[in-house]
Amino acid sequence: MAYQVVEKSAALCALESKLEEQQSRLAALEASVAQLQEARTQQVQQVDARRARNAAQLAAYEALRAHARLQEAALRKMEEEARDLLEQLVQRKVRAAAERNQRFERRERAKQARVSQELKKAAKRTVSISESPDTIVSVTKEGAEITLALPAETQFLESETGEKWKRPFRSASATSLTLSHCVDVVKGLLDFKKRRGHSIGGVSEQRYHSIPVCVVARLPTWAQDVLDAHLSEVNAVRFGPSSSLLATGGADRLIHLWNVVGGRLEANHTLEGAGGSITSVDFDPSGSQILAATYNQAAQLWKVGEAQSKETLSGHTDKVTAAKFKLTRHQAVTGSRDRTVKEWDLSRVYCSRTINVLSYCNDVVCGDHVIISGHNDQKIRFWDSRVPRCIQVIPVQGRVTSLSLSHDQLHLLSCSRDDTLKVIDLRVSNIRQVFSADGFKCGSDWTKAVFSPDRSYALAGSLDGALYIWHVNTGRLENSLRGPHCAAVNAVAWCCSGSHVVSVDQARKVVLWH
Repeated sequence: MAYQVVEKSAALCALESKLEEQQSRLAALEASVAQLQEARTQQVQQVDARRARNAAQLAAYEALRAHARLQEAALRKMEEEARDLLEQLVQRKVRAAAERNQRFERRERAKQARVSQELKKAAKRTVSISESPDTIVSVTKEGAEITLALPAETQFLESETGEKWKRPFRSASATSLTLSHCVDVVKGLLDFKKRRGHSIGGVSEQRYHSIPVCVVARLPTWAQDVLDAHLSEVNAVRFGPSSSLLATGGADRLIHLWNVVGGRLEANHTLEGAGGSITSVDFDPSGSQILAATYNQAAQLWKVGEAQSKETLSGHTDKVTAAKFKLTRHQAVTGSRDRTVKEWDLSRVYCSRTINVLSYCNDVVCGDHVIISGHNDQKIRFWDSRVPRCIQVIPVQGRVTSLSLSHDQLHLLSCSRDDTLKVIDLRVSNIRQVFSADGFKCGSDWTKAVFSPDRSYALAGSLDGALYIWHVNTGRLENSLRGPHCAAVNAVAWCCSGSHVVSVDQARKVVLWH
């Protein structure tokens, strides 16, 4: 019995110790539960706070969206107003140009009428015949002098003794007839002056005195200088006649002038005031003026050394894609996507002639008495400056992107979207050479290709950023230059001395090659 009591006591102690252990464990678990409940309460509070913050942010987002919609509506309204204002401005400029042209035409007609009246009065006067064998009749008006030598109506008769006698007579009818013919001649000259804006005098056209001629051009082999020249893509590049001055124009509406010094491009100054992206730049043969075509339906004229635009040639109704000086002073030609080519008298800033074409004009070049235009309908058209008609059309494969006329005006280089360059012999109006190469791709509708100054080579930039040079006489690919350009090359220029080449691309780069 005592033994059983001892065993029961031991078992009871074990149970009590186990109970205490479980009670302590329960207390720990209850403490853990309390902590978890407290953590849960905190997390619930955090969730509620985040929900409230999310609701506030959602409300702010909706308010911003509503504000953005209002701003977009205001922006669209402002853009529409800007378009309306621009259209009104262009219409006003067109009307102003038309009124200016009408004033000039009325003035010219009045001058012509005055000259005609004076010549008719002169024709009615009695003219006496002098003793000299020839009678000289001069008619002068505004510096235009026409001298006519009348045939000798006074005949010398010899008598049997050898003595000379003059046969006097009155030749009023003959003189009147000659003067009437003089009136017709002067009328024709004045009509020509009115049509072309030329002066009538001893020299009918004021040509530039000297244009540099290159004897031998050197092939470029390496890049001397690389610049990020503009804020956006560069569309046009042109050397001045001195070969030391360079102009680049881009989509940022700026024209930068650069000096070529020691194989480097140094900034000269910037021409401002263009109303749109620059698509073409050109120096006049004297190097004193720059003409640029822009996307604001106009061409603009600067004097070298002046930052602001000097004149604006308004009258086109779509983007102007090309603007070139003619070889006669104060004359220029523009081509546009409005399917017109216009001739301009820069001394009076008005359009002297408008040529309507069936297709977009992408480029123009000018010879002595011819204007050549390249078009979107895969044709090159020739226009005589003296007669209002197209004198020749040469079809090519692909849209024409650029034209380049050799210095002797005997060969024409065209670049087209069929990834070829063509040399046209203007003496026989036939395609003499077709240039292509593996890898050469014409990158855009305004990609420009040029002759070297001595017409030995043809140069063009490609979509892959490479420059390709072909020999004109053999048709062989002479070289392809790669490296600095990582985007499509838009335009190239070869300086008049033949020593440097410049290329520009769609990634803002200007590269000087030597």
